[in-house]
Amino acid sequence: MEYRTLGRSGLKVSTLTLGTMTFGGSGPFAAVGNSDLAEAKRIIDTCIDAGINLIDTANVYSNGLSEEIIGEALGGRRKNDVLIASKARMRIGSGPNDEGLSRHHLIRECEKSLKRLRTDVIDIYFVHQWDGLTPVDETIAALDTLVNQGKIRYIGCSNYSGWQVMKALAVSDSRHQARFVTQQIHYTLEAREAEYELLPISVDQGLGVLVWSPLAGGLLSGKYHRDSPTARQLGGWKEPPIRDEDRLWRIVDVLVDIGKARGISGAQVALAWLLGRPAVSSLVIGARNEAQLKDNLAAASLSLTEEERQRLDVVSRPPVLYPYWHQQFTARDRFGPADQVLDRSHA
Repeated sequence: MEYRTLGRSGLKVSTLTLGTMTFGGSGPFAAVGNSDLAEAKRIIDTCIDAGINLIDTANVYSNGLSEEIIGEALGGRRKNDVLIASKARMRIGSGPNDEGLSRHHLIRECEKSLKRLRTDVIDIYFVHQWDGLTPVDETIAALDTLVNQGKIRYIGCSNYSGWQVMKALAVSDSRHQARFVTQQIHYTLEAREAEYELLPISVDQGLGVLVWSPLAGGLLSGKYHRDSPTARQLGGWKEPPIRDEDRLWRIVDVLVDIGKARGISGAQVALAWLLGRPAVSSLVIGARNEAQLKDNLAAASLSLTEEERQRLDVVSRPPVLYPYWHQQFTARDRFGPADQVLDRSHA
């Protein structure tokens, strides 16, 4: 397992992170998966044995049940350098203050998460989504308080737009308060919009990128084709959205073709492509079972050839949107051995 420094911090995380949205499986999250405690223990053990050192969850996953299962499954193994990331922002109750990024909500939810996780500190605490109501300085100050209290160690944002990331960083810098070291985003061969702003911002501002749903909810696993909807789709789960299905299946065809030539799954090819992109620190992978997990874990040691990467780049080119068609972003990739180019023209 490779370990990469998370942004400008000194924290090293495994290139694969265990996502736990499938733990618990209650409410709307039942469409994603429903791993119980016994299965969660097996999955966590498999990940730790493979070298994964980061487990990602959120207070909203099965209304806190995912965090509870992690806390019980880990037991005393926090001492073995297992890192935990959690999130807050989404509605978690029926009260007027049961959502958002206010000081009240963030501090209360962090303390609840600590209890469910059976730990005294959360290593990475994400604001799960932009609020739009709470002043950014209130949110950053609340996160800074939690850092100073020793309840969280690092902070990050998830599902922010470029201007939202920069506004938050500006507040942190101007007030000398805790600063995001990472952002968690959706970024796949099928969804490359992050290359317009979020990845260049990450390189420029020193943010390590964690990618959620790197296989697009299983659609890029190679197991599904034009006429075979995924289990998540059949269960009513609509994330991430697919806006051009024909393009999606053309991408899958190339993934499967490369995988067959290598004797590996299309999923491993898709994950390996992401791990070679600038600023990407880790991919958040989930699994319904151990077999699926072990297949994904193999991607950590897979290197694609330049020819294979070129085939994937060509078939996955997104629509060109002004003003990005005439620009290129070039920067030193802090997480790799060589200079890399984010070509935003896709020409």
